[in-house]
Amino acid sequence: MQDRKITATALAEAFYAKIQKDDPQIGAYLTLSKDRALEQAGRIDQLASRGETLPPLGGVPIGIKDLLSTRGVRTTAGSKILGNYVPPYDCTAVSRLEAAGAILLGKLNCDEFAMGSSNENSAWHPVRNPRDRTRVPGGSSGGSAAAVAADMAVATLGSDTGGSIRQPASFCGVVGLMPTYGRVSRYGLIAFASSLDHIGPLTKTVKDAAIVLRTIAGRDPMDATSADIPVPDYVAEFEKPVHGLKIGVAKEYLGEGLDPEVRNAVEAAIQKLEKLGCKVVEISLPHTKYAIPTYYIIATAEASSNLARFDGVRYGYRAANARTLSEMYRRTRDEGFGAEVKRRIMLGTYALSAGYYDAYYLKAQKVRTLIAGDFEQAFHKVDAIVTPTCPTAAFKLGEKAGDPLAMYLADIYTVTADLAGIPGISIPCGQTRDKLPIGLQILGRHFDEATILRVAHAYEQAVTPGA
Repeated sequence: MQDRKITATALAEAFYAKIQKDDPQIGAYLTLSKDRALEQAGRIDQLASRGETLPPLGGVPIGIKDLLSTRGVRTTAGSKILGNYVPPYDCTAVSRLEAAGAILLGKLNCDEFAMGSSNENSAWHPVRNPRDRTRVPGGSSGGSAAAVAADMAVATLGSDTGGSIRQPASFCGVVGLMPTYGRVSRYGLIAFASSLDHIGPLTKTVKDAAIVLRTIAGRDPMDATSADIPVPDYVAEFEKPVHGLKIGVAKEYLGEGLDPEVRNAVEAAIQKLEKLGCKVVEISLPHTKYAIPTYYIIATAEASSNLARFDGVRYGYRAANARTLSEMYRRTRDEGFGAEVKRRIMLGTYALSAGYYDAYYLKAQKVRTLIAGDFEQAFHKVDAIVTPTCPTAAFKLGEKAGDPLAMYLADIYTVTADLAGIPGISIPCGQTRDKLPIGLQILGRHFDEATILRVAHAYEQAVTPGA
């Protein structure tokens, strides 16, 4: 593009042609923003024609999870209650990507308000896995993972509350990075659980993920929880060797319930890291067994509070012909929210109710502290921790739709990092006999994305040189 061998406009048009051809069978996009994309592409082409140096992401086509606000572009959070909502401002992560020259193709399908592990909870339609269209892409950022896997975007943004970037990355065979809590501003992200939500990239390669993170990370005065900590040049960190790094393997993540094919792929990946000079150290994270109940108490409690704002008064859907204010609230929420969102609001309201707050929510926060303490102790001994991303490969559409608990357990290896606020990345590490991708998860210390990216890149280069 810099050398005028291709224009940003031609590239954007090529991606829209690909979306028009393939997305009807996948369902990754909910809204396209072609006018905005071509306007940005025109600006990039003008810079190139004048011989000016293009910005870091000049002309790169990206997609944005429909949970992130985009000025003038419909943002639904995968819900009918926001079916007609058009934000007046951009999410900080989106504005930083565009400032770096990226071209916003459109908004990507997701589980309603990010509540789900399969992308079957979207109010509009499910997303299908490009690797096998009879299977789920994972959730809640299933559209974001599917778009990258199907070559309908070079990079996408997703959000991760309990594994919603890493799990779909694993299912679709792409790279998914969840930064440390506070590394990327949440301003403009429609909240599910405020103390657990992270914004991060999904890409084809680890290097691409590092470039996108470098672009969107950093302090934002619009988000009081964003950290004022320097953002390193993650790609430059790849030059450092991984030889001598200590890699922790937790026995709690390789026990009962792990699919044998997943176990074999992860163990082979660990052996590959050993050959690269990493030292494997066995560690224990003893409170892992409490992670799922802890997560679903805290997450649903925060959701019940955050989603109280959707009542038909200020924005979004409003039930027609209600005779009283109370009836309007009731009918708006009943008609606008899907079954999974209602389930989580009710669970969270119960956990916060008088007489149960101490027994459930307060107890869960105490266990959360213990889980974070496990990681803190482990990182005194190791530089990174390696685990499976998910206990299985992608499951069939509809397979777990009638069993919410089975669906919740799909996040068993990912929720701990969200509870502790540490960074994690999922990278492809093999396939099942059915050619379904398997993901390897690498976890790191707070604000040490550089190390997990370095380990992930070294592994990626060892198995796919030049990726």
